[in-house]
Amino acid sequence: MFEGFDALPEALRTIAHEPTSKPAPESPPPHVALVDCAVYVEGQRLPGTFTYEAADSKVHQIETLGHEAFVWVGLHEPDDVQMKEVADVFGLHPLAVEDAVCAHQRPKLERYDDTLVLVLKTVKYVPHESVALAREIVQSGEVMIFVGRNFVVTVRHGDHSGLADVRRRMEADGAQLRLGPFAVMHAIADYVVDHYLEVTRLMEADIDSIEEVAFAPGRKIDVEPIYLLKREVVELRRCVNPLSAAFHRMQMENKDLISKEVRRYLRDVGDHHSEAADQIASYDDMLNSLVQAALARVGMQQNNDMRKMAAWAGILAVPTMVAAIYGMNFHFMPELDWTWGYPGVMGLMTLACLVLYFQFRRNNWL
Repeated sequence: MFEGFDALPEALRTIAHEPTSKPAPESPPPHVALVDCAVYVEGQRLPGTFTYEAADSKVHQIETLGHEAFVWVGLHEPDDVQMKEVADVFGLHPLAVEDAVCAHQRPKLERYDDTLVLVLKTVKYVPHESVALAREIVQSGEVMIFVGRNFVVTVRHGDHSGLADVRRRMEADGAQLRLGPFAVMHAIADYVVDHYLEVTRLMEADIDSIEEVAFAPGRKIDVEPIYLLKREVVELRRCVNPLSAAFHRMQMENKDLISKEVRRYLRDVGDHHSEAADQIASYDDMLNSLVQAALARVGMQQNNDMRKMAAWAGILAVPTMVAAIYGMNFHFMPELDWTWGYPGVMGLMTLACLVLYFQFRRNNWL
């Protein structure tokens, strides 16, 4: 991880090994929420583990020598006290700190003086055997990124929103790290947006399977899986769509903070985000069509059932009418005294019922 450290100037290597006002412990400080706290100089990570104050002090020492350095702090679901410690060291705005603790924020970009705060929603596809058996298809989390001139603070909520892979890739690419804290913001945004594309591709198979069932002839359709997919697509849309405004603002309103090179990378992320948003919109339209098709099939099935019921009711009306007439017990009914009166009435009823049955069958009512 620190292969390039020996290539740094002697003065920087000396400062890196100098003790600060608060010596860096051998193991991470006892913060439950702290995942990592590292100092990066000229695209290389300094060896050792730092407290917030020690890392900030080290960066200021290095900057006095005319070199670029920044701190990257990673936190996972901090509480008020833990977040306040970070805010006091790096001068984070209280309103943004409150949002970081409470979570459940809408994706957005805010600026507090020279600090940008980017809120991203992370998503994860939940594997399942079939949509009919699934209870959840997309899990969402949250990442809040505080970016200043010489620091990056990431606050994560959710078990699947880890950024260890992003940190490893950045540390393996010194050229990217040399671009500064805003390059880290780009790398995290790129990582999150790539997951949007991955999840949308996986959901496409689920939608295709439901579409095949919905339009298959002679198969009974279950509307519940379609509603489940519709709910998951709505959640995915809420995670993805609001970022369009955030990426636009990063390009147009923060040129004094974000370098031209980083803005070029952000444009590429914006293009991928637009692709994911368009795909989600198409899924939403497709599911709306599937819902309408399913409701139409249910309506047709109900009409068929009603026609069958009406046909059988019409057939049964004939013997019911005859039985009602003979049940009135009149004395002057000539067929009561006929020898073949009862068999004749039964034969006429049977014949009438058979005529009605075959008539309904010919008209596809039965």
